[in-house]
Amino acid sequence: MEKYTQILTRHWGYSKFRPLQLEIIQSVADGKDTLGLMPTGGGKSITFQVYSLSKEGLCLVITPLIALMKDQVENLKKSGIKAIAIHSGMSSLELKIAFDNVVWGDYKFLYISPERIATQRFRERVKDMDINLIAVDEAHCISQWGYDFRPSYLRIPELREFIADVPMLALTATATPKVVKDIQDKLGFKKENVFKTSFKRENLRYLVREKEDKQKYLLQVIQKVKGTGIVYVRSRKASRELAEVLQRSSISADYYHAGLTSGTRSRKQEEWKKGKTRVIVATNAFGMGIDKPNVRFVIHHDPPDSLEAYFQEAGRAGRDGRKAAAVLLYNNADKVKLQKYVTTAFPKMEVIKRVYEALSNYFQVAEGFGKGQVFEFNLGAFCEAYKFQVSAVYNSLKLLQRQGFLEYTDEVDNPSRVHFIVNRDDLYKFQVANASFDGFIKLVLRSYTGLFTGYIQIDEELISRRANISGDLTYKYLTRLKSFKIIDYIPKKKTPFVIFTKERLPVSKISISKENYDKRKNDFLKRVEAVINYASSQTKCRSQALLEYFGEKDSKRCGQCDICQSRNVLELSQFEFDQIAGQVKETLKTPKTYEELVMKLQGNQDDIMNVVRWLIDNEKIVNRIDNKLEWK
Repeated sequence: MEKYTQILTRHWGYSKFRPLQLEIIQSVADGKDTLGLMPTGGGKSITFQVYSLSKEGLCLVITPLIALMKDQVENLKKSGIKAIAIHSGMSSLELKIAFDNVVWGDYKFLYISPERIATQRFRERVKDMDINLIAVDEAHCISQWGYDFRPSYLRIPELREFIADVPMLALTATATPKVVKDIQDKLGFKKENVFKTSFKRENLRYLVREKEDKQKYLLQVIQKVKGTGIVYVRSRKASRELAEVLQRSSISADYYHAGLTSGTRSRKQEEWKKGKTRVIVATNAFGMGIDKPNVRFVIHHDPPDSLEAYFQEAGRAGRDGRKAAAVLLYNNADKVKLQKYVTTAFPKMEVIKRVYEALSNYFQVAEGFGKGQVFEFNLGAFCEAYKFQVSAVYNSLKLLQRQGFLEYTDEVDNPSRVHFIVNRDDLYKFQVANASFDGFIKLVLRSYTGLFTGYIQIDEELISRRANISGDLTYKYLTRLKSFKIIDYIPKKKTPFVIFTKERLPVSKISISKENYDKRKNDFLKRVEAVINYASSQTKCRSQALLEYFGEKDSKRCGQCDICQSRNVLELSQFEFDQIAGQVKETLKTPKTYEELVMKLQGNQDDIMNVVRWLIDNEKIVNRIDNKLEWK
């Protein structure tokens, strides 16, 4: 136990573990396949990182979130730990060198995207790796009942063929009881083994506000409360417009969405994290990998389409343990939009087929070819070229992915990379023969280490400043050195990728199974209805409702959400309130007048009348035309 604490202190500066972290580490150390359920910000990555650092060999980490993968690799490097990421978007030579470095170098962590498992190169090279743990992040992706199912995750159990007698640690922040069981089944756990912290956040106050004029309410709240916060919206346009509304009211605000350039996103994110910007108005692209502890409020201007997403996004408030608020703004128009979104998320079959055919033509993939090929994909340009709606293409790609025809990755910010492909002797000869390049080459070599052993991220702006030359000239130097085959230079770019996991099929062979269409559509509808029920409920404690959704059936009322506050006015305990409400529900199995109802109930008459009045005010009891009450 002590060695794990020493590793934690040495690399992360903490003197003790958070709840369940040590128990999960010990379970893996005992050789047991383990599933850890920990809320967002609960320190999931610490569990596999500390364990793996305590053992010889390296940890294989599988995650679908390439941006998060790269963040973790950079953070490990800053702590002096050797880590590397292998994902779509890397060149063939980059992949070869990366695998060579993992096999022959003393790396401790190899991060891969799940589709990599099926590639021949990975399967050949993984046999040469000394792996001490397989960590599966975002493990809910393996479950077809999970809200973000990825078919490539189903290949993970195949790793057992190459990596024998190594424990598997699966981690997720959001999973219903059905998904928890499915994760363990799909990953082939020999025995069910779940460690779960309560999802309850004592310091987080959940509020739902039914408002027709959301902007007016938002301004009032942000002007009234103190501290930094996040406002979530559904569209890129709304993020920009709402940020401008806040700015006009002298609130320090900015907007954030996936369509911004990498540099702009990084700048906005850093200014918010450092407190230069007080409020960030963002789409769901914001938040991944961000651990800002002192967020005092998260406001959802628009409701998300699942309680999983809501819980994760709302959970970014109050990670420092101090009081914080999660506010959902809701009205009848939102209910209509959410229900309409179900139709949008499941395009008709003819649309899906047209998208598949257009995509294959766009990449010039002939029938019977293309399996395993990776293509950079600009969604906007594709839609413009074939006159598709963006939502139709995006949702068609998701369904084609679920059926296993292709994989569609998140946007990847790939910084510029350089690798010297000649040895030092040949480089010296080139410098002697090409004096005009000598100073530039020396500057690059002084600025970065490891350029001969692998691809190193570079910053052209930094090189330009140090060389006192323009950015254009720096780019010319690098491209010329590449043309001379002195270096391999890969300029930075930001793009998603499409991977053909099967060869191109005739359109007549493209179909989405009933399991992946009708049942998934029904499952999606249930998720949307859960959000609507949560937002429109006037009787259930908000914290209780969320915890119950994730399988915690016996939680107590939080006492601080909007529902509990209205009950608290009655000055009754939860037990007293629930006892009277239960009597009312039982008695109203047959509709009764107000007087008949009160006469039937047993207990303090003042308390009974207060509870009945509360149930009427909150529309749990409705008054019929014949003036009788019935339970809604």
